[in-house]
Amino acid sequence: MSAIPKSSYDFLKKLKNNNHRDWMQANKKEYLSSEKELKTFYSEVETALNMNDEIAKLKVFRIHRDVRFSKDKTPYNVHRSVSFSRAGAHRRGGYYLRLEPGNSIMAGGFFAPEPADLLRIRKEFEMDSSEIRKILDQKDFNKAFGGFNRRSVVKTAPKGFSKDHSNIDLIRLKSFFVAHNFTDAEVHSANFKDDLIYHYELLRPFFDYMSEVLTTDLNGVSLLDQAIVQ
Repeated sequence: MSAIPKSSYDFLKKLKNNNHRDWMQANKKEYLSSEKELKTFYSEVETALNMNDEIAKLKVFRIHRDVRFSKDKTPYNVHRSVSFSRAGAHRRGGYYLRLEPGNSIMAGGFFAPEPADLLRIRKEFEMDSSEIRKILDQKDFNKAFGGFNRRSVVKTAPKGFSKDHSNIDLIRLKSFFVAHNFTDAEVHSANFKDDLIYHYELLRPFFDYMSEVLTTDLNGVSLLDQAIVQ
């Protein structure tokens, strides 16, 4: 499979207009058929990623929504999402794909990193932002993603950092990821898988740089080697 079949999007469109358990039960056969096709596509993407990377885990997110703390009690997601986790402590970052009629998106990077990683990244940017800015400004990377997603930032500056620092635009971020949207026509086109892999591979210099940052201290000493010695 090189594209997402239109039947899968047709199902999601109908689900959006009939988001309740009775309808899902009545249309379970169509749902299972769609899931089978999508999982075949995910598997082929994983194989393609493994050509130049190493994937440890493919995770298909549940179609059931967690409604415990939500005012919206509709039981099902009207999109399908999957992530591909990189293998090994020395490989950081992950690939993500969300399939939804009119709102399909691929993304990659570091979403809400744990406090120790977040501080390490901010300290790196405080010390030197030249490498990350070079990656972000690279022509093809910038054309595809247009820089980090900035929907989650601190208001002024994180504790311990100056709001007047020259790299405060990067230091304020709570997550470090980029994204690219696809039209429905692109998703259903014969070269969608190749297009998706192209965008994933654009992330590799970013992942390689961030992996080095997160596996070394501020002096460039490997944290992984220290862990082995301990």
